[in-house]
Amino acid sequence: MAQLVWSTATQPHVGFLWRGAEGRRLPFRHLNARRPRLGCLMEPIKVEALKAVSRDGLLPDTTRDGLLPDTRHKDKQSGVPEMINAIRAGLRSMGESLNGDDAPQFPSCIDWIARNQLPDGSWGDDMFFLVQDRIINTLACIIALKSWDVHDYAFKKGVSFISENMWRVTKDDENWTLSGFEIIFPMLIEKAKDLGINIPLDDPTLEAIYAKRELKLTKVPREAVHAVPTTFLLSLEGMPGLDWKMLRKLQCPDGSFMSSPAPTAYALMQTGDPKCFEFLDRLVGKYNGSVPFVYPIEMFERLWIVDRLERLGISRYFKSEIEDYLEYVYRLVIYEGLPVKDIDDTAMGFRLLRLHGYPASPCAFKRFENDGQFVCYPRQSNQSVSAMYNLYRASDQASFPGDGHVLGRARSYSRAFLRERRASDQLNDKWIISEGLPGEVMYGLDFPWEASLPRIETRMYLEQYGGSDDVWIGKVLYRMNLISNDAYLKAAKADFSNFQRLCRLEWLSLKRWCDENNLEMYGVTPQSALRSYFLAAASIFEPGRAAERLGWARARVLAEAISGCLLMSSNTHDDRTVTAEWLIDEFVNSDDEKPASGGGKKNSQVTSSLAYALRDLIDIHASDDASVADCLRGAWKEWFMAWTKTEREGPRSADTALLLVRTVEICSGRHHSTEQDLKLLPDYSKLEQLTRSICCRLATEAPALRMSAQSSIFPEPDLGTIIQFGNHASSLYCMMFDNYCIAYRIKRWMINQTGENMDKIDELDRNVGFEMQELAQCVFQSCSSINRVTRQTFLHVTKRYYYVALCSPETIEHHISKVIFEDVV
Repeated sequence: MAQLVWSTATQPHVGFLWRGAEGRRLPFRHLNARRPRLGCLMEPIKVEALKAVSRDGLLPDTTRDGLLPDTRHKDKQSGVPEMINAIRAGLRSMGESLNGDDAPQFPSCIDWIARNQLPDGSWGDDMFFLVQDRIINTLACIIALKSWDVHDYAFKKGVSFISENMWRVTKDDENWTLSGFEIIFPMLIEKAKDLGINIPLDDPTLEAIYAKRELKLTKVPREAVHAVPTTFLLSLEGMPGLDWKMLRKLQCPDGSFMSSPAPTAYALMQTGDPKCFEFLDRLVGKYNGSVPFVYPIEMFERLWIVDRLERLGISRYFKSEIEDYLEYVYRLVIYEGLPVKDIDDTAMGFRLLRLHGYPASPCAFKRFENDGQFVCYPRQSNQSVSAMYNLYRASDQASFPGDGHVLGRARSYSRAFLRERRASDQLNDKWIISEGLPGEVMYGLDFPWEASLPRIETRMYLEQYGGSDDVWIGKVLYRMNLISNDAYLKAAKADFSNFQRLCRLEWLSLKRWCDENNLEMYGVTPQSALRSYFLAAASIFEPGRAAERLGWARARVLAEAISGCLLMSSNTHDDRTVTAEWLIDEFVNSDDEKPASGGGKKNSQVTSSLAYALRDLIDIHASDDASVADCLRGAWKEWFMAWTKTEREGPRSADTALLLVRTVEICSGRHHSTEQDLKLLPDYSKLEQLTRSICCRLATEAPALRMSAQSSIFPEPDLGTIIQFGNHASSLYCMMFDNYCIAYRIKRWMINQTGENMDKIDELDRNVGFEMQELAQCVFQSCSSINRVTRQTFLHVTKRYYYVALCSPETIEHHISKVIFEDVV
């Protein structure tokens, strides 16, 4: 199979894609025959699938247009797509008719402007007030209205808004500066001046904007603007003195510049190029007088939809659509050589394709590396938090052995950048306004992919995902309704609430089983049993996999009880103590009657009780299936025999990890009848070998890491700490061991001060990082006959060990509360 290389080697300027918005259903009908048939997310069957999330019908009845937004037909303002921006309409409506008529070329754009003025006289996003967005949209629209001397009342309201708010232009968060604002805004000011529009031209804020414009223009030589694609192409309408003959070499095959209507409209006004006109005419007709930020955005939109559905934990309801979307992206790049020229899209596409089994080369990231730094776009003025976060996720999650060093450098750079921005509390982004983005970044830094269990990540993301409140930043604000919407969030919350109800029922069942078998006398506390169940449920969460979760939890609990018993016996040097051989003999040869609670020798009681619990476990999960029972007995015998061969904790923990894998697979019914055959397969042996080695290392290193971190996690408060916490300092410190919530907050504060968690992550990465990459490659890129879900079981168990090695007991308790007991609201 051809290797997927995200580069510009083929057709260097074909369909240059930029982040953008359309707010519409994806245009499947125009795809050519060699591309896969793509489903539509709005299919009614998927509505039913999401309604089935709730056994009580928590999701309301929804229609095709209700569950996943259809924004082709109307928006909250005017009956046109929501991601429309007025500046494009203003620029296009300024253009005179190509036929020589004294009328605008696109009169429908004038109508759109008249219909979409906001009550305060401005144009722009009606739900989020960003001064730059409102000012630049309003200025473009009043220029268009003045140019054709129409809608005088709307014009005057717009002028009034600008006059009252011009002083606020530089007051927005610097991270939320519109793309190209300092280039385009001065051009619009000059245009307004030429038309005699009475706006405050002496405001001091204008001087600052003009200074920024000159500074930015001096950074890039004019010949570079004409020679290679740069971000300046998106701001052509603000750059006078262009050589259009040279610029036409950078024109996209569809007639646009940078796939953006605004610079294309400006090019049409300057050159009369019929290809520009065809591009604009097609869009204006399609959207009834309005156009999206850029067009098309098929790759960007598909990738981000898949990412959001997966992180919200509801991707299983859209398996066929996700498969089609990723197949579309893969084929688009392979067969058409369509470049993705920013690191954001490249990182997202690379990660998703690799984790879904597609071949993808990391060589694409080399084109974004310059002097030890990775940039989103060539000659960019500042770095993007979200782009670097996606680069970090790609290099953290989808690095395989043999990738060379580029992904390692990308991971080191992006992680260092994000840590620095976190330390300075500067996690707002230049591409998206999202209240939850800082939380996303902090979670990603604190819990690398190897230690991020699926249901923990989803629980946190439910609080970070902004839904319809998320606003995207381009040359104006815009919305991406198929990526950020409340329907996803509502469905995800309903799904997670169902999961929590199942967890609470299953936990009661496990607790009852532990009580019935009197496991507390062997050191199994309710807390340790709950933790065992939580680690299983956080990894395997689908409703139909309860047997696998409980099989994992019961096996872990019983292995803990037996290990504690055997360790205690081995330390007493008493002839009457319990041994692994004695347990095996009792397990195999004793009858199934439950041992009496009193009488008899102590070691006989212990052996019989544990053997009964083990037989009970097998009976529960075998359900009278002899082959399943035989496989479970075989797995436990193998674990007993391995236990007797070593006295070190690491190897014993590794053997327990393999016991958990085998228990899950046997309880699932996927391959218990051919388990011995599977062990003969090289790929299966490789999975076992990697799992054993990683878990052994983690179990060996974790205690040392926890001991070294203990003093910095809970130090005695010094005078500075007492002063900072005030009179409550000592009481908080005393309560921290009684209330894990307070302990968790204090611990997080201390970690932020000392960087201890970062040190632990770096240490674990040095110890097992390469083998984790090998395991991930076996799981996601293997073409073997081993079931993909089976391969993922090895990864789930291994990540469980990584998570436990990284996290303090307080952190785990916090996650247990969040995932299982704290209702999602």
